[in-house]
Amino acid sequence: MQTNRSGTTENISVSLPSELVGALRERAGRRGVSAYITAAVRHQLAMDGLAEIVADHEAEHGALTDQEIEAAHRELFGDEEQSHGTGQSAA
Repeated sequence: MQTNRSGTTENISVSLPSELVGALRERAGRRGVSAYITAAVRHQLAMDGLAEIVADHEAEHGALTDQEIEAAHRELFGDEEQSHGTGQSAA
């Protein structure tokens, strides 16, 4: 294991389709493949956690309304011209 500024790291082996490896190497640029994958995994874990929160809420209170979804979107991302997920203008 190695230590870096964000803590202890561990080397793992991951198999990816060849076309993804090529695109990953092109996209990663100077940041490097490890940093790019680390950011992607952190993002996916956050999205998984959010999905679990929504599923728990909906199991207890029923499906979120369009208004609740729009309010959450505004809180997370600020006002945008296009409302996320509904295809309707936020005006």
